[in-house]
Amino acid sequence: MATRTGQTLDDVLYPEIGTVKTGMLKVSPLHTVYWEVSGNPTGTPVMVLHGGPGGGSQAEYRRYFDPKAYQIIQMDQRGCGKSTPHAELEDNNTQALVADIEKLRQFLGVDTWYVFGGSWGSTLSLTYAIFHPDRVKALMLRGIFMCRRSELLWFYQEGASHIFPDKFHPYREHIPVEERGDLIAAYYKRLTSTDGSVRRAAAKEW
Repeated sequence: MATRTGQTLDDVLYPEIGTVKTGMLKVSPLHTVYWEVSGNPTGTPVMVLHGGPGGGSQAEYRRYFDPKAYQIIQMDQRGCGKSTPHAELEDNNTQALVADIEKLRQFLGVDTWYVFGGSWGSTLSLTYAIFHPDRVKALMLRGIFMCRRSELLWFYQEGASHIFPDKFHPYREHIPVEERGDLIAAYYKRLTSTDGSVRRAAAKEW
């Protein structure tokens, strides 16, 4: 994909890098989260919060920062990526995730850090900064999402459907007509079904 100046993403991002260290941190009796550090181990710490909810750490996120200057920290939020148990919703909420971020900061011995996030990651970044302002040097936010009911309805019910009708069509058509008045509730019912085939089919469209 080319940018407006004709450059590709590879032209504007830093080179691909691996991790310096990785680990698993037990944050509750049920949940253990995966974390990783890349870039400069003694560089300026930046905490990178992924989107979703339900996404995960990505190698591409390491390329957003100068690896010579930054200690790039990522964490798979509860139930996401390499964290265990996978896709677990119990004891999985915003305040728990904020607490996990703070536990990881303490575990890694970081005093203060920059916090970066996009989409749901921006929501979580803002929430963390509200509760731990003394630990945040600055926020770096993209695709800001406030998680308001109006935003959720625009994205999942009606709004984005008018901009990307071709993408929205299979998502809506997966749900029976009588349930389309609340697509979020309809998908929640299917994504939490005890039938694995129902969950997988809904997840594909979601």
